[in-house]
Amino acid sequence: MILYTPLSLEQVFEGIEQLEAPQEITLNGITMQVERLSEAQARIVRLISPNPQDYMNEKYAPGSIIQFTPSLQ
Repeated sequence: MILYTPLSLEQVFEGIEQLEAPQEITLNGITMQVERLSEAQARIVRLISPNPQDYMNEKYAPGSIIQFTPSLQ
C-alpha cells in the first residue's frame, strides 16, 4: 500500500505507541480478535473462522459488544 500525503512520517504515525493489539479469544467455538472494554465486555474486531455461517451471525459482527465471564479468556 502506498500513502501519498503532504504530512511527515512523524505526523502520520503519531500516537501509534498507545495502540493495543487486539486479543484473540474463543467464544462458543468461534475464534475472534477483540478489544477489551472492561473485565466482562469486549468489542469484536475480527472473526477468524473457516465456517461461513459464523460470518452471517449478526451477534458476532465486527463492532458488536460481547459479554463474557473472565474465566473464558
